[in-house]
Amino acid sequence: CFPAVELDPHYIRALLRRAELYEKTEKLDEALEDYKAVLEKDPSVHQAREACMVSLILSKEKKPHEHHLQICKLKDLGNLVLRPFGLSTENFQVKQDSSTGSYSINFVQNPSNNR
Repeated sequence: CFPAVELDPHYIRALLRRAELYEKTEKLDEALEDYKAVLEKDPSVHQAREACMVSLILSKEKKPHEHHLQICKLKDLGNLVLRPFGLSTENFQVKQDSSTGSYSINFVQNPSNNR
């Protein structure tokens, strides 16, 4: 039970603290939901963005079907954050360097023209 969130579901600090608690008790799905709720309210919260990215990386260790569902959820979250700027996740191209394993992200102005 987290009374501060129950009293005010828009209280970002309480959502972040509850997400941290969920992480520490290995309730990762619940933590991710709280981080998503924070990003919906304030997309500039670095801790929530970082937690969602870590979740994406960790999801690669799951079964392929679960990984695909996680990617879809994260894309939806990304689109929610990008929509006010007239963008979507389709505007960004991610490529992995096979030699280093690192990723590069490129902006694509007209994603439908580059397919």
